[in-house]
Amino acid sequence: MVKAIKPVKYPSVAVVIPYYNGSAFIKRSVESVLNQTVPPNEFIIVNDGSSDKEAAFLHEMAKSYEFKVMDKPNGGQGSARNAGVAATTSEYICFLDQDDYYLEDHNEILLNGIPENARRFGWAYADLYEADGDGGVVTTAIVKHFGNHPKTSLHDLIRNDMHILPSASLISRRAFEDVGGFDEQFTGYEDDDLFMRLFRRGYTNTFISKPVTAWCINSSSTSYSLRMSRSRMRFFKKLVETFPDDWFKGRFFLRDYLIPRFHRSFVGDAMMSVIKDKRNKIELYNHYDELMEIAEEYVKIVLESDSVDLKTKWRLRVQMAILRTKSRKVVKGARAAVNIMRHLRAR
Repeated sequence: MVKAIKPVKYPSVAVVIPYYNGSAFIKRSVESVLNQTVPPNEFIIVNDGSSDKEAAFLHEMAKSYEFKVMDKPNGGQGSARNAGVAATTSEYICFLDQDDYYLEDHNEILLNGIPENARRFGWAYADLYEADGDGGVVTTAIVKHFGNHPKTSLHDLIRNDMHILPSASLISRRAFEDVGGFDEQFTGYEDDDLFMRLFRRGYTNTFISKPVTAWCINSSSTSYSLRMSRSRMRFFKKLVETFPDDWFKGRFFLRDYLIPRFHRSFVGDAMMSVIKDKRNKIELYNHYDELMEIAEEYVKIVLESDSVDLKTKWRLRVQMAILRTKSRKVVKGARAAVNIMRHLRAR
């Protein structure tokens, strides 16, 4: 007599998608959630203050697909995710950005990654496909090639981008609520901030070296926006305040971790507000005043630090003096000189 195989019983999981004028991509995202080998117990899309036309599109779509719509005033992606979590009750939470899509075994792989009897379990995360805006796959592995996984060191979390995407993660509700969810001041780096706070609170994490999500990078991505530049400064300042230099233990967070991580972005964004070429992030071009203000704020913090050496401060002053000229020719010349010096050193 053949014994019947009992179906695997999974804990409950909710999927939350923040939506803002995303009609061009949302159908693909929704269908990827509904076609899971392990379907979610709850599925909610949070309309984060979209236009009337875009909101109407989403509500009409909900008549044909099994998801709920929650409407709220625009507050950013972190705010929308928090609102979506608050409207659900499942034990675990998965997020998905409106322009990305799940592979069909996203939920199954992540749920199977939950360790047995792990009382301090915080989250499981996996690898990603990189895709273009149309969803065409570019590469089938990203995360494993960057950083250390799973996360075991605070210094690594401060010094490097984490390469943990909420769209490829499953998070314990208990842990999420314990740290207060996403910090809504951020419109970029809110994911790094969340996972760092989970880590600091003592919650464990698991990395699964399999792709579960397609990360679709397009020209309208937040990663290439002025909004990201603003949020980067907020995150930088939060890290500076949270991790002051500890002279007694010889830990100099600003000098050894934060400057190497953020310097090129702050100065580079200001440079891109002056130079326009094929590599330029289009939205940054001609936003000179605001990007220089961000760069000047960064410079002020660095120059006031006693742990940063005089040579570094002198180089920073020279870079800012060049940028203050507003001369594209001067800035291009300075950049070319730096590139030549790097090339010579590498030989």
